[in-house]
Amino acid sequence: MSAAETTTAEVPPARPSPPPRSAAKGGGADRRHPRRDGGRPGGTRGAAAVPWALLAPCLLVLVLVLGYPLVRLVTLSFQEFGQSQLWGFKPAQAVGFDNFSKVLGDGEFWAVVLRTVVFAAGSVIVTMVLGMLVALLLQRVSGWVKTLVNIALVASWGMPVIVATTIYKWMFDSDYGVLNYLLSKLPGVDVIGHNWFASGPQGLAVIMLLVVWGAVPFVVITLTAGLTQVPRELEEAARLDGASSWGVFRHVTVPVLKPVLVMLTTLSVIWDMGVFPQVFVMRGGHPEAEFQLLTTYSYDRAFVVNDYGGGSAIALLTVVLLLGVVAVYMRQMLKIGDVE
Repeated sequence: MSAAETTTAEVPPARPSPPPRSAAKGGGADRRHPRRDGGRPGGTRGAAAVPWALLAPCLLVLVLVLGYPLVRLVTLSFQEFGQSQLWGFKPAQAVGFDNFSKVLGDGEFWAVVLRTVVFAAGSVIVTMVLGMLVALLLQRVSGWVKTLVNIALVASWGMPVIVATTIYKWMFDSDYGVLNYLLSKLPGVDVIGHNWFASGPQGLAVIMLLVVWGAVPFVVITLTAGLTQVPRELEEAARLDGASSWGVFRHVTVPVLKPVLVMLTTLSVIWDMGVFPQVFVMRGGHPEAEFQLLTTYSYDRAFVVNDYGGGSAIALLTVVLLLGVVAVYMRQMLKIGDVE
């Protein structure tokens, strides 16, 4: 037997090294098999509770600020509540749906509803059209012009409603209004002393102009941000296929902006149907019958006629009408989500 064979036979085989202490305690198994819950305490249940915990303070404030007035509004709408009940001379009596029956059976109420719908529809259409035109125009101007326009938009948007209404009231004044003066400078035009509020349609048109002036900045800023998300490649491809500018806008820009347009239209409808200070201040706190909208009509019924139950019923019907608008909005957003 040779020496090399003797040495090889006498050397024992190498023993495998022991695993690290961390692996022996399960650390290696944790690394090889990560936890399905992401390593968070409580797993999925704890992760689902985090958003609600963050929203809880805001929801609590909303319940405290809006909950009691809404409950009180619903309660008054089912009661006979006038000046005697307000001062405590008589207790409030439940009358069921009598207040709603009186309101819904009143022809004046339906005239106010029609006037409000027409006013809101006109305001929304003009606001959206002007907002889209200005937003598209801002895509084609130089940077300093865009900056100046944005500053002007933010300044007009930040102006208080009462201040803007007072300025418009002065501009359209029959005796000292600057609009009558400027229009009279045109050849063949003489409107000196013209009263723009002599009739309801003219006066509401002026108020509509005020509402549009205050709403356009928000629409322009939002649509300008939305236009930055329109892929330029799609627009260029459409132009190469022979599409006109209107075709590119209709088949490329509008579909991309559809979620933004639906949101802006819904918000505009809600805001324009809830117009109150513009009409109230423009008419000196006493809107005539042909200037009444749902908000001012409810206010007059409650605080001028002292029929708080009837005024609450009108306000609650207005809320229900606006909830219908919100339902249409949610349905459209769900359809957009399903398509995407």
